[in-house]
Amino acid sequence: MRDSGIIDDTFGLEAHYPNEVNGDLTDLYKGFQKSTGVRLVMISPNLFYDRRFEFGSLSNPDGKIRRTAIERTEEALRLNAELETDFAVIWPGIDGYENPIGVDFYQMWDNFERGLAEAMDAIPGVRVAIEPKPYEPRGNNIYRNTANGLLMARNVEVLLKNKSNQKLLSQGHALVTLNPEVGHVLMGHEELAYALSSILREGRLAHTHWNSQPLGNYDQDLNVGVLAIDQAYAGLLVLKMYGYKGRLGLDINPERMPIETALSLNINAIRAMTTRLNKHVDYERLVEAMYEPDKNRGVAEDVVIRALAPDSAGLIDLRKSR
Repeated sequence: MRDSGIIDDTFGLEAHYPNEVNGDLTDLYKGFQKSTGVRLVMISPNLFYDRRFEFGSLSNPDGKIRRTAIERTEEALRLNAELETDFAVIWPGIDGYENPIGVDFYQMWDNFERGLAEAMDAIPGVRVAIEPKPYEPRGNNIYRNTANGLLMARNVEVLLKNKSNQKLLSQGHALVTLNPEVGHVLMGHEELAYALSSILREGRLAHTHWNSQPLGNYDQDLNVGVLAIDQAYAGLLVLKMYGYKGRLGLDINPERMPIETALSLNINAIRAMTTRLNKHVDYERLVEAMYEPDKNRGVAEDVVIRALAPDSAGLIDLRKSR
């Protein structure tokens, strides 16, 4: 779902290779796009589910298994190129460890980054987006948080050797980016607006995944707006402030309701929040509070309260209460 500006509804699909999309299904997806206007926006290699990846995919110490993961990544990137998607998400959910004793951390990171760079050089010009996560299914995932993801992106780009990729990098394009998920950010006790701003500042925000999540806890993938709605508003405001034009993807695991109901609820939640941010925030006062906090004590909080309040709330004028 695209919510740029914020809001311009165009819908897209995300899929995994080889589960939901593969060489046998490309014509089906092309026909679906032609008849509906809904296109695949990304294809992600499934590197996290197969039993053979029990001890990691691209980071696996076994060279044969690592080769399988590289080849799967290459094929996923090839399909992204063929179907003209926007990027490919790489989620290293099974790469990591439980017991830190007996882990060669340098090798774990090097294997993954060199394997990804090899796949990207084999199919040049396809942007990838890493999705960090603190834990699950591994006790400790290989790239736990936003900072880890940004460092990994820089490391992989340095390893790219294909001339087409090097040309894109020399032109200022980011080829390794991030796809932060709200739930994963909050699982790691990160602050959503801060995390998004960090990625935007690096020019590496390719996509976003939205849901709800309590701080810490297991990965719940609740519907948008159910929990931590303050984080959602702050995150969306940051996207608006810094001119994000990408998509807002839904990464949900709806329980006790039909999927159609869950999709409607999530779309409605995003529409409600983005519309309120577009139409009900006094940005002139907010900007004054940002840059002259000593002259605008409590104003940012007042702007938020007023943006969320109904017209009939009868709010006290902050300027008269001083």
